Amino acid sequence: MTTTDEATHTGGPSVFRRLWRIVAGNVSSALLWPRLQLAMKAGLAAGVAFAIAPLMPGSAADYPYYAPLGALVAMYENVAGSMKQGVQTLAGLAIGIGLAFVLFILGSPSPLTVGIVMAFGVVLAGLPKIGAGRDWIPTAALLVLLVGGHNPDTFSFGYLFQMGVGVTVGIIVNLLVFPPLHFRAAELSIAELRLALAQQLRDMATALKESWPPEHEDWSKRSDSLEASARSVRLAVEKADASRRANPRRRLHPRDIELDYRNLRDLERVTFHVQDVTQVLSDVIWAKDTPFVVPDEYTEPLADAMSAVADILRSIEEENPEEQSERIEAADSAVKALTGRIGAEETSTDAPSAVESILMSLHRMLRVVKSSAASD
Repeated sequence: MTTTDEATHTGGPSVFRRLWRIVAGNVSSALLWPRLQLAMKAGLAAGVAFAIAPLMPGSAADYPYYAPLGALVAMYENVAGSMKQGVQTLAGLAIGIGLAFVLFILGSPSPLTVGIVMAFGVVLAGLPKIGAGRDWIPTAALLVLLVGGHNPDTFSFGYLFQMGVGVTVGIIVNLLVFPPLHFRAAELSIAELRLALAQQLRDMATALKESWPPEHEDWSKRSDSLEASARSVRLAVEKADASRRANPRRRLHPRDIELDYRNLRDLERVTFHVQDVTQVLSDVIWAKDTPFVVPDEYTEPLADAMSAVADILRSIEEENPEEQSERIEAADSAVKALTGRIGAEETSTDAPSAVESILMSLHRMLRVVKSSAASD
């Protein structure tokens, strides 16, 4: 019997290894080039903003530390996002400062006035379209009340002016210093999902030809991961779309984002049908309460039809349009031939067949692929 001390001692290293993997993974993600690039631009913008802050007119020069803060606030992963976030932040600051001035009629800062300011700030933070500025409303109001002291006019002017200077510097730096375009990430994510769907179909085709229950069952657990991959592709395409807005580099690197969106929608539909086939086939093989079967005489032609559809998806990434057309015709013929055979023959079992459901999903996948090929 293992003692408690031995179990603790044995489990200790594995806990540390898991912790190390988590920490190492997070650190490596933080040090990816896009993050480093954003960090360098944020540092540059903050430094420039702090350098010019003392040159601002009037009392604003007395609050130079708010300029680099504004630069950091406006630093976003794309130019359009910087502009939107910067403007929303300044709007939130202006609302918060206005709120503080309205509530100055209640007298000097006290627990009551601070509580009222915070409560109203939280209410105003719910205004529609305020976005990133919502958190700055109560913050600005509180700073004016507590830091502005007996001279809130001077502090408010300096605070808002220097934040505006910093936001402007941040937007300019993000606009001029290698504004990122995320086209490549979108392209790769679309290709990876297409190949993953092809692999899923091929793995299921292999399972059909194995002795049941199949030796390999990893494919039956990928439905959720395929859905997550489709969501990731949508995020990548939307990120690529956002990165080109107000970006001067888009003229040097043109890309048809609408085509990416069409490919995305097509892949989302194919993913749904592949998930459906995965669920049907998993139930047929392992679920004890499922009355449906795949008759033995149809396993091989059904597997061939699934492999043919998988070949189409793979060929989109690896072959020319002529070969793709040939593969589409071959897959279409395989699906139609098996459909016709099922309608003309009697099965060797009285149990209801799941083949028709799988063929319907394959037919719908082909319809999506044909439509995509025609639009291209």
